[in-house]
Amino acid sequence: MHDLVSIITPSYNSEKFISKTIVSVLNQTYRNLEMIIVDDCSPDNSNEIIEEYIKKDKRIKLIKLDKNSGPAVARNTAIKEAKGRYIAFLDADDLWIPEKLERQINFMKENDLSFTYSAYDLIDENDNNIGDFIPPKEIDYKSLLKTNPIGCLTAIYDAKKLGKIYMPNILKRQDYGLWLKILKQIESTKGMQEKLAIYRIRKNSVSSNKLKAAKYQWKIYREVEKLNIFQSIYYFLNYAYYGLKKY
Repeated sequence: MHDLVSIITPSYNSEKFISKTIVSVLNQTYRNLEMIIVDDCSPDNSNEIIEEYIKKDKRIKLIKLDKNSGPAVARNTAIKEAKGRYIAFLDADDLWIPEKLERQINFMKENDLSFTYSAYDLIDENDNNIGDFIPPKEIDYKSLLKTNPIGCLTAIYDAKKLGKIYMPNILKRQDYGLWLKILKQIESTKGMQEKLAIYRIRKNSVSSNKLKAAKYQWKIYREVEKLNIFQSIYYFLNYAYYGLKKY
């Protein structure tokens, strides 16, 4: 039997997109999975939508936080509850292609990898395709400090090999902080240049606001990775260069 995959999904005011996200999980060709959705005190109707899916498929689980705590707490709560060997991430407005888990888990096993990622398509709030992102085939800790090519919706790590690893409790870019933790442990890894997921870019998101993104990138260097000022400047200049090159 295939190893269990635990899918980590933070949810806040996700009623507009959560159905499509859940359906993309239920349509996976890899069947041995659990989807742990952690609601961060949403005032909308997203929980009612999620609970309707739970009635249909017990692989979906909903945890409701007592107070609004941010995506890091929501994701870490789900990781703590996860029972799977593999920990995968999917936000409440993103999507997977049906073969995502099957292909990526096979890739991990064939190449003896404990952490992987993949390429992904980009869509807007109306499901219009607006591009794609193809990551490098291989990354290590130092290259990751220069730029983050790992889309959260594509990342999977092997908790049997690495143990459970949690995100730093910061407001933004906590997923990047987790990838850095993992890469310090395993030194380098490989990813798939095949597009296995679909990332939704929403108005006013951090990823769409370059000034905010730069602010949190600096916080990662100084407050999470504890780099000295000269190292931080060096990697931040690289981050800015890659950002200009990308756009």
